[in-house]
Amino acid sequence: MSKLNDNGTNGVANHVMQTYGRWPVAMVKGEGVWLYDDKGKQYLDFTAGIAVTGLGHAHPKIAEVIARQASTLLHCSNLFHIPSQMELAGKLVELSCCDQVFFCNSGAEAIEGSIKMARRYAHKNYGPEKHEIITFEHSFHGRTLGALTATCQQKYQEGFAPLVPGFHYAQSGDLESVKSFLSPEKTCAVLLEPVQGEGGVRPFDKQFLMNLRKLCDENGVLLIFDEVQTGVGRTGTFFAYEQLGVEPDIIALAKGLANGVPIGAVLAKQHVADVMVPGTHASTFGGNPLATAAGVATVEILLQEGILAHVREMGAYLVDKLQTLVGKYFVAQEVRGMGLLVGLSLDRPAGDVIKACLEKGLLLTVAGGNAVRFTPPLIVEKEHIDQAVSIVEQTLVELYQPV
Repeated sequence: MSKLNDNGTNGVANHVMQTYGRWPVAMVKGEGVWLYDDKGKQYLDFTAGIAVTGLGHAHPKIAEVIARQASTLLHCSNLFHIPSQMELAGKLVELSCCDQVFFCNSGAEAIEGSIKMARRYAHKNYGPEKHEIITFEHSFHGRTLGALTATCQQKYQEGFAPLVPGFHYAQSGDLESVKSFLSPEKTCAVLLEPVQGEGGVRPFDKQFLMNLRKLCDENGVLLIFDEVQTGVGRTGTFFAYEQLGVEPDIIALAKGLANGVPIGAVLAKQHVADVMVPGTHASTFGGNPLATAAGVATVEILLQEGILAHVREMGAYLVDKLQTLVGKYFVAQEVRGMGLLVGLSLDRPAGDVIKACLEKGLLLTVAGGNAVRFTPPLIVEKEHIDQAVSIVEQTLVELYQPV
Protein backbone atom coordinates (compact mmCIF):
# COMPACT_ATOMS: atom_id res chain seq x y z
CA MET A 1 0.00 0.00 0.00
CA SER A 2 1.36 3.41 -0.96
CA LYS A 3 1.87 5.90 1.86
CA LEU A 4 1.63 9.66 1.76
CA ASN A 5 4.69 11.87 1.86
CA ASP A 6 4.76 14.88 4.14
CA ASN A 7 3.24 17.00 1.38
CA GLY A 8 0.20 14.76 1.18
CA THR A 9 1.08 12.94 -2.05
CA ASN A 10 2.17 9.37 -2.57
CA GLY A 11 5.32 10.21 -4.53
CA VAL A 12 3.59 10.63 -7.89
CA ALA A 13 1.70 13.57 -9.32
CA ASN A 14 -1.59 14.19 -7.52
CA HIS A 15 -4.26 14.22 -10.21
CA VAL A 16 -7.14 15.04 -7.86
CA MET A 17 -8.32 18.64 -8.20
CA GLN A 18 -7.20 20.65 -5.20
CA THR A 19 -10.63 21.84 -4.09
CA TYR A 20 -9.99 20.84 -0.47
CA GLY A 21 -7.36 21.99 1.97
CA ARG A 22 -6.47 18.42 2.85
CA TRP A 23 -4.41 17.40 5.85
CA PRO A 24 -1.45 15.10 4.99
CA VAL A 25 -3.29 12.04 6.29
CA ALA A 26 -4.82 9.13 4.37
CA MET A 27 -7.55 7.19 6.14
CA VAL A 28 -7.75 3.54 5.18
CA LYS A 29 -9.91 1.87 7.83
CA GLY A 30 -12.70 2.67 10.24
CA GLU A 31 -14.42 0.91 13.12
CA GLY A 32 -17.14 2.49 15.24
CA VAL A 33 -15.93 5.91 16.41
CA TRP A 34 -12.34 5.23 15.27
CA LEU A 35 -10.42 5.86 12.06
CA TYR A 36 -6.98 4.53 11.11
CA ASP A 37 -4.53 6.05 8.64
CA ASP A 38 -2.16 4.30 6.25
CA LYS A 39 0.60 4.40 8.88
CA GLY A 40 -1.52 2.63 11.48
CA LYS A 41 -2.27 5.66 13.64
CA GLN A 42 -5.62 5.63 15.42
CA TYR A 43 -7.93 8.68 15.52
CA LEU A 44 -11.02 9.38 17.60
CA ASP A 45 -13.43 10.59 14.94
CA PHE A 46 -15.61 13.48 16.05
CA THR A 47 -16.39 14.43 12.45
CA ALA A 48 -18.22 11.29 11.25
CA GLY A 49 -17.43 12.33 7.70
CA ILE A 50 -19.06 15.70 8.54
CA ALA A 51 -22.21 14.29 10.14
CA VAL A 52 -22.54 11.33 7.77
CA THR A 53 -21.58 8.03 9.44
CA GLY A 54 -24.04 8.31 12.32
CA LEU A 55 -23.95 4.60 13.09
CA GLY A 56 -20.16 4.57 13.10
CA HIS A 57 -17.65 3.25 10.61
CA ALA A 58 -17.96 -0.26 9.16
CA HIS A 59 -21.22 -0.99 10.95
CA PRO A 60 -21.59 -4.77 10.50
CA LYS A 61 -25.31 -4.74 9.67
CA ILE A 62 -24.92 -1.95 7.12
CA ALA A 63 -21.91 -3.71 5.59
CA GLU A 64 -23.91 -6.91 5.28
CA VAL A 65 -26.81 -5.13 3.57
CA ILE A 66 -24.46 -3.37 1.13
CA ALA A 67 -22.66 -6.60 0.24
CA ARG A 68 -25.91 -8.50 -0.24
CA GLN A 69 -27.40 -5.78 -2.41
CA ALA A 70 -24.21 -5.42 -4.46
CA SER A 71 -24.35 -9.10 -5.29
CA THR A 72 -27.99 -8.79 -6.38
CA LEU A 73 -28.57 -5.46 -8.14
CA LEU A 74 -26.55 -2.26 -7.88
CA HIS A 75 -28.51 -0.06 -10.24
CA CYS A 76 -31.50 0.09 -12.49
CA SER A 77 -33.33 2.99 -14.08
CA ASN A 78 -36.00 4.96 -12.25
CA LEU A 79 -38.20 4.07 -15.20
CA PHE A 80 -38.87 0.96 -13.12
CA HIS A 81 -40.12 0.51 -9.57
CA ILE A 82 -37.34 -0.08 -7.03
CA PRO A 83 -38.62 -1.94 -3.94
CA SER A 84 -36.07 -0.59 -1.45
CA GLN A 85 -36.70 2.94 -2.74
CA MET A 86 -40.41 2.59 -2.07
CA GLU A 87 -39.70 1.12 1.35
CA LEU A 88 -37.37 3.95 2.35
CA ALA A 89 -39.81 6.58 1.08
CA GLY A 90 -42.55 4.97 3.19
CA LYS A 91 -40.39 5.10 6.29
CA LEU A 92 -39.50 8.77 5.75
CA VAL A 93 -43.15 9.70 5.22
CA GLU A 94 -44.14 7.82 8.36
CA LEU A 95 -41.48 9.65 10.37
CA SER A 96 -42.16 13.12 8.95
CA CYS A 97 -44.91 15.65 8.30
CA CYS A 98 -44.52 15.05 4.56
CA ASP A 99 -46.30 12.79 2.08
CA GLN A 100 -43.99 12.28 -0.91
CA VAL A 101 -40.24 11.75 -1.43
CA PHE A 102 -37.85 12.37 -4.33
CA PHE A 103 -34.44 10.67 -4.11
CA CYS A 104 -31.16 12.13 -5.34
CA ASN A 105 -27.48 11.71 -4.43
CA SER A 106 -26.42 14.55 -2.13
CA GLY A 107 -27.43 17.46 0.04
CA ALA A 108 -26.78 20.02 -2.69
CA GLU A 109 -29.00 18.06 -5.07
CA ALA A 110 -31.71 17.92 -2.40
CA ILE A 111 -31.53 21.71 -2.09
CA GLU A 112 -31.71 22.13 -5.87
CA GLY A 113 -34.77 19.87 -5.94
CA SER A 114 -36.36 21.89 -3.13
CA ILE A 115 -35.76 25.17 -4.99
CA LYS A 116 -37.21 23.80 -8.20
CA MET A 117 -40.24 22.40 -6.41
CA ALA A 118 -40.96 25.66 -4.59
CA ARG A 119 -40.67 27.71 -7.76
CA ARG A 120 -42.83 25.32 -9.78
CA TYR A 121 -45.48 25.26 -7.03
CA ALA A 122 -45.64 29.05 -6.97
CA HIS A 123 -45.62 29.30 -10.77
CA LYS A 124 -48.51 26.89 -11.09
CA ASN A 125 -50.60 28.36 -8.27
CA TYR A 126 -49.76 32.08 -8.43
CA GLY A 127 -47.86 32.86 -11.63
CA PRO A 128 -44.25 33.41 -12.78
CA GLU A 129 -43.65 36.60 -10.76
CA LYS A 130 -43.76 34.65 -7.48
CA HIS A 131 -40.32 33.05 -7.67
CA GLU A 132 -38.07 34.76 -5.10
CA ILE A 133 -36.52 32.89 -2.16
CA ILE A 134 -35.31 34.28 1.17
CA THR A 135 -32.37 32.66 2.99
CA PHE A 136 -30.28 33.83 5.94
CA GLU A 137 -26.86 35.18 6.81
CA HIS A 138 -24.34 32.50 7.91
CA SER A 139 -26.27 29.88 5.91
CA PHE A 140 -24.74 27.08 3.88
CA HIS A 141 -26.81 25.08 1.42
CA GLY A 142 -24.31 23.47 -0.96
CA ARG A 143 -21.95 24.06 -3.87
CA THR A 144 -24.10 23.72 -6.99
CA LEU A 145 -25.02 27.06 -8.51
CA GLY A 146 -28.54 27.29 -7.08
CA ALA A 147 -27.47 26.01 -3.66
CA LEU A 148 -24.45 28.31 -3.75
CA THR A 149 -26.70 31.29 -4.45
CA ALA A 150 -28.89 30.30 -1.51
CA THR A 151 -25.76 30.24 0.66
CA CYS A 152 -25.28 33.63 2.31
CA GLN A 153 -21.50 33.48 2.64
CA GLN A 154 -19.55 35.51 0.11
CA LYS A 155 -16.39 33.42 0.46
CA TYR A 156 -18.14 30.47 -1.17
CA GLN A 157 -19.62 32.60 -3.97
CA GLU A 158 -16.46 34.44 -5.00
CA GLY A 159 -15.60 33.93 -8.64
CA PHE A 160 -18.87 32.25 -9.64
CA ALA A 161 -20.97 35.24 -10.67
CA PRO A 162 -23.47 35.74 -12.12
CA LEU A 163 -25.42 33.78 -9.53
CA VAL A 164 -29.02 32.63 -9.86
CA PRO A 165 -31.39 35.62 -9.68
CA GLY A 166 -34.26 35.87 -7.23
CA PHE A 167 -32.56 35.32 -3.86
CA HIS A 168 -32.55 37.63 -0.83
CA TYR A 169 -30.60 37.29 2.42
CA ALA A 170 -32.24 38.15 5.75
CA GLN A 171 -30.57 38.59 9.11
CA SER A 172 -30.74 35.34 11.07
CA GLY A 173 -33.44 35.31 13.71
CA ASP A 174 -34.79 38.73 12.72
CA LEU A 175 -38.42 38.59 11.62
CA GLU A 176 -38.45 42.26 10.62
CA SER A 177 -35.52 41.58 8.30
CA VAL A 178 -37.51 38.77 6.68
CA LYS A 179 -40.52 41.07 6.29
CA SER A 180 -38.34 43.66 4.55
CA PHE A 181 -37.69 41.17 1.73
CA LEU A 182 -40.96 39.23 1.72
CA SER A 183 -43.54 40.10 -0.90
CA PRO A 184 -46.81 38.15 -1.26
CA GLU A 185 -46.60 38.72 -5.01
CA LYS A 186 -42.93 37.74 -5.46
CA THR A 187 -41.73 35.48 -2.62
CA CYS A 188 -42.29 31.76 -3.13
CA ALA A 189 -40.24 30.30 -0.25
CA VAL A 190 -38.09 30.84 2.82
CA LEU A 191 -35.19 28.40 3.19
CA LEU A 192 -33.18 27.76 6.35
CA GLU A 193 -31.20 25.21 8.36
CA PRO A 194 -32.74 24.61 11.83
CA VAL A 195 -29.15 24.67 13.07
CA GLN A 196 -26.70 26.44 10.77
CA GLY A 197 -23.84 23.95 10.58
CA GLU A 198 -21.13 25.41 8.35
CA GLY A 199 -22.10 28.88 9.55
CA GLY A 200 -20.82 28.18 13.06
CA VAL A 201 -23.35 25.75 14.65
CA ARG A 202 -26.03 28.40 15.19
CA PRO A 203 -29.53 27.15 16.18
CA PHE A 204 -32.57 29.19 15.21
CA ASP A 205 -34.80 30.33 18.06
CA LYS A 206 -38.01 28.32 18.44
CA GLN A 207 -40.23 31.38 18.82
CA PHE A 208 -38.70 32.98 15.73
CA LEU A 209 -39.47 29.86 13.70
CA MET A 210 -43.06 29.76 14.94
CA ASN A 211 -43.50 33.41 13.96
CA LEU A 212 -41.84 32.72 10.62
CA ARG A 213 -44.22 29.83 9.94
CA LYS A 214 -47.18 32.12 10.62
CA LEU A 215 -45.75 34.81 8.34
CA CYS A 216 -45.26 32.31 5.53
CA ASP A 217 -48.82 31.00 5.88
CA GLU A 218 -50.26 34.52 5.76
CA ASN A 219 -48.44 35.27 2.51
CA GLY A 220 -48.68 32.02 0.56
CA VAL A 221 -44.99 31.31 1.05
CA LEU A 222 -43.51 27.82 1.42
CA LEU A 223 -41.15 27.06 4.31
CA ILE A 224 -38.21 24.84 3.39
CA PHE A 225 -36.00 23.25 6.03
CA ASP A 226 -32.50 22.22 5.04
CA GLU A 227 -32.06 19.20 7.32
CA VAL A 228 -29.09 17.85 5.38
CA GLN A 229 -26.88 18.10 8.48
CA THR A 230 -29.51 18.15 11.23
CA GLY A 231 -31.61 15.23 10.02
CA VAL A 232 -31.49 11.46 10.58
CA GLY A 233 -31.13 11.71 14.37
CA ARG A 234 -28.24 14.16 14.56
CA THR A 235 -30.11 16.50 16.93
CA GLY A 236 -31.76 13.79 19.05
CA THR A 237 -34.99 13.46 17.06
CA PHE A 238 -35.17 12.06 13.56
CA PHE A 239 -35.76 15.57 12.22
CA ALA A 240 -34.67 18.71 14.06
CA TYR A 241 -38.00 20.41 13.31
CA GLU A 242 -39.72 18.00 15.72
CA GLN A 243 -38.19 19.97 18.60
CA LEU A 244 -39.10 23.39 17.22
CA GLY A 245 -42.89 23.56 17.17
CA VAL A 246 -43.20 24.07 13.40
CA GLU A 247 -43.68 21.93 10.32
CA PRO A 248 -41.96 22.81 7.04
CA ASP A 249 -43.58 22.28 3.64
CA ILE A 250 -40.40 20.83 2.13
CA ILE A 251 -37.42 19.08 3.77
CA ALA A 252 -34.01 18.54 2.19
CA LEU A 253 -32.25 15.48 3.58
CA ALA A 254 -28.93 13.71 2.93
CA LYS A 255 -25.67 13.06 4.84
CA GLY A 256 -26.54 10.43 7.48
CA LEU A 257 -29.41 8.79 5.60
CA ALA A 258 -27.39 5.77 4.40
CA ASN A 259 -24.44 5.90 6.83
CA GLY A 260 -21.93 6.86 4.15
CA VAL A 261 -23.47 5.63 0.92
CA PRO A 262 -24.26 8.73 -1.19
CA ILE A 263 -27.95 9.61 -1.02
CA GLY A 264 -30.18 12.66 -0.79
CA ALA A 265 -33.91 13.18 -0.54
CA VAL A 266 -36.53 15.89 -0.95
CA LEU A 267 -39.62 15.41 1.19
CA ALA A 268 -42.75 17.46 0.56
CA LYS A 269 -46.33 17.76 1.67
CA GLN A 270 -48.85 16.42 -0.82
CA HIS A 271 -50.13 19.75 -2.19
CA VAL A 272 -46.54 20.77 -2.99
CA ALA A 273 -45.41 17.40 -4.34
CA ASP A 274 -48.39 17.30 -6.71
CA VAL A 275 -46.74 19.85 -9.03
CA MET A 276 -43.85 17.47 -9.75
CA VAL A 277 -45.03 15.33 -12.65
CA PRO A 278 -43.08 13.19 -15.15
CA GLY A 279 -40.44 15.28 -16.88
CA THR A 280 -40.18 18.02 -14.22
CA HIS A 281 -37.21 16.55 -12.36
CA ALA A 282 -35.00 13.45 -12.42
CA SER A 283 -31.82 11.81 -11.16
CA THR A 284 -30.14 8.90 -12.92
CA PHE A 285 -28.58 7.46 -9.78
CA GLY A 286 -31.05 8.88 -7.25
CA GLY A 287 -32.74 6.23 -5.13
CA ASN A 288 -30.81 3.35 -6.68
CA PRO A 289 -31.11 -0.10 -5.08
CA LEU A 290 -27.76 0.07 -3.24
CA ALA A 291 -28.26 3.50 -1.67
CA THR A 292 -31.85 2.90 -0.64
CA ALA A 293 -31.13 -0.55 0.78
CA ALA A 294 -28.45 1.04 2.95
CA GLY A 295 -30.91 3.80 3.82
CA VAL A 296 -33.60 1.35 4.94
CA ALA A 297 -31.10 -0.47 7.15
CA THR A 298 -29.79 2.80 8.61
CA VAL A 299 -33.25 4.05 9.54
CA GLU A 300 -34.25 0.70 11.04
CA ILE A 301 -31.13 0.51 13.21
CA LEU A 302 -31.50 4.11 14.29
CA LEU A 303 -35.05 3.54 15.49
CA GLN A 304 -34.81 0.00 16.81
CA GLU A 305 -31.70 0.36 18.93
CA GLY A 306 -32.74 3.41 20.97
CA ILE A 307 -30.14 5.65 19.36
CA LEU A 308 -32.26 8.83 19.35
CA ALA A 309 -32.55 8.83 23.15
CA HIS A 310 -28.83 8.07 23.34
CA VAL A 311 -28.08 11.11 21.16
CA ARG A 312 -30.06 13.37 23.49
CA GLU A 313 -28.19 12.00 26.51
CA MET A 314 -24.74 12.18 24.91
CA GLY A 315 -25.44 15.61 23.44
CA ALA A 316 -26.30 17.03 26.86
CA TYR A 317 -23.21 15.37 28.32
CA LEU A 318 -20.97 16.83 25.59
CA VAL A 319 -22.38 20.32 26.10
CA ASP A 320 -21.84 20.10 29.87
CA LYS A 321 -18.24 18.95 29.41
CA LEU A 322 -17.47 21.70 26.91
CA GLN A 323 -19.15 24.29 29.09
CA THR A 324 -16.45 23.72 31.71
CA LEU A 325 -13.94 25.15 29.21
CA VAL A 326 -15.85 28.41 28.85
CA GLY A 327 -14.58 30.85 31.46
CA LYS A 328 -11.62 28.64 32.25
CA TYR A 329 -9.89 29.52 28.99
CA PHE A 330 -10.18 33.04 27.64
CA VAL A 331 -10.40 31.87 24.03
CA ALA A 332 -13.50 29.72 24.68
CA GLN A 333 -16.58 31.90 24.26
CA GLU A 334 -19.76 29.84 23.95
CA VAL A 335 -21.15 26.32 23.51
CA ARG A 336 -24.15 25.96 21.20
CA GLY A 337 -26.00 23.36 19.17
CA MET A 338 -28.56 20.56 19.38
CA GLY A 339 -28.01 16.90 20.12
CA LEU A 340 -24.67 15.78 18.72
CA LEU A 341 -24.26 18.82 16.48
CA VAL A 342 -22.30 21.03 18.86
CA GLY A 343 -19.95 23.97 18.43
CA LEU A 344 -17.42 25.55 20.78
CA SER A 345 -16.96 29.12 19.57
CA LEU A 346 -13.57 30.76 20.07
CA ASP A 347 -12.48 34.39 20.01
CA ARG A 348 -10.25 33.65 17.01
CA PRO A 349 -10.02 31.28 14.02
CA ALA A 350 -10.31 27.66 15.14
CA GLY A 351 -7.87 26.16 12.63
CA ASP A 352 -4.92 25.95 15.03
CA VAL A 353 -7.00 24.00 17.54
CA ILE A 354 -8.22 21.60 14.85
CA LYS A 355 -4.67 21.00 13.63
CA ALA A 356 -3.27 20.40 17.12
CA CYS A 357 -6.10 17.99 17.96
CA LEU A 358 -5.43 16.08 14.73
CA GLU A 359 -1.84 15.58 15.81
CA LYS A 360 -3.13 14.23 19.13
CA GLY A 361 -5.44 11.76 17.42
CA LEU A 362 -8.75 13.65 17.60
CA LEU A 363 -10.63 14.62 14.44
CA LEU A 364 -12.72 17.80 14.50
CA THR A 365 -13.82 20.39 11.93
CA VAL A 366 -14.05 24.17 11.75
CA ALA A 367 -17.47 25.78 11.37
CA GLY A 368 -17.96 29.44 10.59
CA GLY A 369 -14.27 30.16 10.96
CA ASN A 370 -14.19 30.51 14.75
CA ALA A 371 -16.12 27.46 15.97
CA VAL A 372 -14.80 23.98 16.73
CA ARG A 373 -17.51 21.62 15.51
CA PHE A 374 -18.26 18.29 17.18
CA THR A 375 -20.27 15.81 15.09
CA PRO A 376 -19.27 12.37 16.40
CA PRO A 377 -21.04 9.18 15.37
CA LEU A 378 -24.38 8.94 17.14
CA ILE A 379 -23.16 5.79 18.91
CA VAL A 380 -20.50 7.75 20.82
CA GLU A 381 -20.17 6.97 24.54
CA LYS A 382 -19.25 9.11 27.56
CA GLU A 383 -15.72 7.70 27.64
CA HIS A 384 -15.16 8.94 24.07
CA ILE A 385 -16.53 12.38 24.93
CA ASP A 386 -14.30 12.54 28.01
CA GLN A 387 -11.28 11.68 25.89
CA ALA A 388 -12.18 14.23 23.20
CA VAL A 389 -12.79 17.09 25.61
CA SER A 390 -9.59 16.22 27.47
CA ILE A 391 -7.62 16.52 24.22
CA VAL A 392 -9.30 19.84 23.41
CA GLU A 393 -8.48 21.16 26.88
CA GLN A 394 -4.89 19.97 26.61
CA THR A 395 -4.68 21.77 23.28
CA LEU A 396 -6.04 25.02 24.74
CA VAL A 397 -3.48 24.81 27.54
CA GLU A 398 -0.65 24.34 25.09
CA LEU A 399 -1.76 27.04 22.63
CA TYR A 400 -3.16 29.58 25.06
CA GLN A 401 -3.21 30.24 28.78
CA PRO A 402 -6.05 29.78 31.26
CA VAL A 403 -7.79 32.95 32.45
